Amino acid sequence: MELTSQQKQAFFENGFVKLPNIIPTSLVHNALHAINASLGSKGLDPAQLPVFRTRSFCPELQDTAAITDLLTASPLWSVAESAIGKDSIKPVRSGQIALRFPTDGPARVGGPHLDGMHSPLNGVNEGVIGNFTALLGVFLSDIPQPFMGNFTVWPGTHRLYEQYFRAHTPQSLLQGMPDTPLPEPQQVTASAGDAVLVHYQLAHSIAANTSPFTRYGIFFRLSHVEHDSLHWDCMTDIWREWSGMREVVSAARN
Repeated sequence: MELTSQQKQAFFENGFVKLPNIIPTSLVHNALHAINASLGSKGLDPAQLPVFRTRSFCPELQDTAAITDLLTASPLWSVAESAIGKDSIKPVRSGQIALRFPTDGPARVGGPHLDGMHSPLNGVNEGVIGNFTALLGVFLSDIPQPFMGNFTVWPGTHRLYEQYFRAHTPQSLLQGMPDTPLPEPQQVTASAGDAVLVHYQLAHSIAANTSPFTRYGIFFRLSHVEHDSLHWDCMTDIWREWSGMREVVSAARN
């Protein structure tokens, strides 16, 4: 399976594209079974909740087939290759298990961020930007409306930040998120089995979950095989690692 030309155009413009019904139900159920079995047998240590929220719930499952099959045994891998390039993605050996439980707090959206920036609990060292090529989110539960723990994006900010980093250098991200006006955020709605492909440099966050239901999601981080050498360059040339997007990018620049 590959991205269509319309999907590539939307991805170019917005920095993300939703992939409806791309994960087979059997894989969704396998992942849900593993997660719920872990929660039911191991429980959740309240002291570890801040780390789980930042890194991953059920860390013992992250590299198991129940999780990784969502990427490698579904059409997701071929879709990602159609954008990044055939045989151009480093092996992915684990996924982040991202659960968002109902809360009694206000219906709000968290502040925008880019992954790979240091925080006290996320495991990224100070002085490091752990950037990558693409984020792939898989939804294991229905999210039909806002404020259900929705993955939230600021459309077009991948291109906005490209211009910012050209002017201020990519290393400026070490001082915090760019201070620049942003568009309105968009909460992504989805059904179980949907996925979303997201450019690394798209500002994103999470919305509060004021619903009665837990949101189940898995996030995979993909890196181009040459990413280590392109680490900073791909922040000022955001399509450098996306050979499958060249035709769309070239048409937009002409």
